Amino acid sequence: MDKETTPATSDTTSSHDVYGAPCWITLLARDLSQAQAFYGAVLGWRFRRAKLGDQFSTAMLDDMPVAGLGSPEPALRAPSGWTPYFAVADADETAARILERCATVAVGPLTFPVGRGALAADRDGAVFGIWEGQLVSDWLSWRKNAPAWLRLRTRDAFDAAIFYGQVFDWACERPGCCEVEYEKEEVVLRQEGHIVARLSSGAVETAPDPMIRPRWHVHFPVADVTATSEAVRRNGGMVLGQRDTPEGRAATVCDPDGALFTITSRAFPD
Repeated sequence: MDKETTPATSDTTSSHDVYGAPCWITLLARDLSQAQAFYGAVLGWRFRRAKLGDQFSTAMLDDMPVAGLGSPEPALRAPSGWTPYFAVADADETAARILERCATVAVGPLTFPVGRGALAADRDGAVFGIWEGQLVSDWLSWRKNAPAWLRLRTRDAFDAAIFYGQVFDWACERPGCCEVEYEKEEVVLRQEGHIVARLSSGAVETAPDPMIRPRWHVHFPVADVTATSEAVRRNGGMVLGQRDTPEGRAATVCDPDGALFTITSRAFPD
């Protein structure tokens, strides 16, 4: 693992440039060092210090940013797990929109050195974040290479699309907004022509199985799903199930802290 600080490039992108689109994913972990050890061994990530503080780091793969890992102050009471963040122009205004639509703002908006963020949950309980401010260095490469992609499993994909569309101005008349299309009973979200998320129906709020409850699922493409699943087990995680999907072979796993994520054999198809 490489925990040294990597100098940031001068190429920076703001949430104002890509508002409404997924702009980052972050793992909130109880112990940052243990999380780095697990994901370094399983997914081959190295780490550099993030601009949010000493308890945050940026995971790197082949010199490209992949995700954020953090261990926030216990007083924040933020839940452990993988969370997608959506770019917004004004965190306070977006938080108000979330509350107006009978959803929850659990933490924040809080101020950080490079922006403001908050954790929220939609009306069905799926957790997501909002971010206003500077995005990670080399973010444009992150979007282009798609080292991670998102799927929302929710009770009703169309209802969820209405909620998120109202919160994030999807499919509005403003240039650059995210486009929403309906394909094969799914909602497909595109930004500048690229698929950035899919929304699927069928989740059950009261299900005892966390894989069935409404949730934003984070997918990481890997070269070999079976070998990576074995690495998960060797390093203290669990494999909850493997399956064949339209996007290739996939396995849902969890790290030693219980954070769920999915490994898949191919990148998100455009």
